[in-house]
Amino acid sequence: MACPKKKTSNAKRDQRRAHWKRQAALEAKKALSLGKSVLSGRSNSFVYPTDEDEEDEE
Repeated sequence: MACPKKKTSNAKRDQRRAHWKRQAALEAKKALSLGKSVLSGRSNSFVYPTDEDEEDEE
């Protein structure tokens, strides 16, 4: 027979939410950093087509 589960404490819930938000903030920071480096032209780790490559194909 099924038995009811114990209630999760508010502290545990807040801890889980804080961890999720911290992960999201770190990923957003990485994405912004990558975007800035791509725009400045100093990116070595991100490969994307440029206008010069498109002209060579035609």
